[in-house]
Amino acid sequence: MEGVTPEMERIFERFDTNGDGKVSLAELSEVLRTLGSTNADDVSHVMAEIDTDGDDNIDFKEFIAFCHANPGLVMDIAKLF
Repeated sequence: MEGVTPEMERIFERFDTNGDGKVSLAELSEVLRTLGSTNADDVSHVMAEIDTDGDDNIDFKEFIAFCHANPGLVMDIAKLF
């Protein structure tokens, strides 16, 4: 996949705690809680923004698209993980 950095791969692997190749709502909730957001509405909003195919999971392709659209945010997350 073009434009994928080692940081993006590392962050996705940290988010995908069970290693199934996708980030579930529960996994996203845990990550956002680690980053200081515990509001269920925030988690749902982030999931809806990143999960472009609507399957209630964030796959690697969706995650990379989000990273490219939000490089500053991704760099901030990379510092924490």
